[in-house]
Amino acid sequence: MKEWVKKTQRPEVLGGLGGFAGLFDASALKRYERPLLASATDGVGTKVDIARRMGVYDTIGHDLVAMVMDDIVVCGAEPLFMTDYICVGKVHPERVAAIVKGIAEGCVLAGCALVGGETAEHPGLLGEDDFDVAGAGTGVVEADRLLGADRIRTGDTVIAMASSGLHSNGYSLVRHVLLNTAGLALESEVAELGRTLGEELLEPTKIYSLDCLALTRTAEVHAFSHITGGGLAANLARVIPDGLHAVVDRSTWTPGAIFDLVGTTGNVERLELEKTLNMGVGMMAIVPEESAEVALATLADRGVDAWVAGEITERGDKTTGAELVGDYAV
Repeated sequence: MKEWVKKTQRPEVLGGLGGFAGLFDASALKRYERPLLASATDGVGTKVDIARRMGVYDTIGHDLVAMVMDDIVVCGAEPLFMTDYICVGKVHPERVAAIVKGIAEGCVLAGCALVGGETAEHPGLLGEDDFDVAGAGTGVVEADRLLGADRIRTGDTVIAMASSGLHSNGYSLVRHVLLNTAGLALESEVAELGRTLGEELLEPTKIYSLDCLALTRTAEVHAFSHITGGGLAANLARVIPDGLHAVVDRSTWTPGAIFDLVGTTGNVERLELEKTLNMGVGMMAIVPEESAEVALATLADRGVDAWVAGEITERGDKTTGAELVGDYAV
């Protein structure tokens, strides 16, 4: 594990792996006028069951980092450091090392340090091959650069950033529909997916942290929304202020094949899918209309598939902060 954790180090990190606490030199924050610390914690849900069944442990860490650090970057904060918690039924050293390797790789992609963690063995409570992961992270943002609902204005543009697939939400539904009800095997080749079902379900969550920070340096950004549990509309509504409304046009993109597979196989209604899955959008940015072109160019230069998906309007008599309209492009 030490080899991989070392790759995540930032200049502010003191000490090495093995201490009781991770140390981060807070004097680095002196360059801020009024530094605000942002903190988040999360796990990856029942996606760990897919990793266990597949015997693949070095990708689930990417999901963990994404779930934590992409929540932190939503307010404009730079990710600083992260800790992890790995709970197992029995310690298999090579498996734990593979999980930590994935977390470390994710931290590199998010620009943060992995300063410590805990591995706990719970025999009798978990089976020998069972495990779960969780993590907590901290970031920092200058107070006058804090992003959020108070910056959003009528006429702002909503930019969608493509997801890499299901990410790490909705796996209870996905597992029920595809594995339990339809009886599909993880090893089976699925023509629509162009690979095995297991490979698709284990596709790591895209980490947007550095892309979002780059966007704040090149364009005016009013808010971000990380599309996780609850779906696109519900997460976008979390950053929309009272009196305003986000309208997102489904016709601006086509969800990946995995979303249609879950819907058609399980006869799941579209609205239910949209409440549970990200439907092909992992992060959204709300920018002034005049900044949209620069924002899209910045994301394209960084290899992020992004597009104008909607706009901010007056709420009127609408009761929710965000809605999806139209039909998905075919």
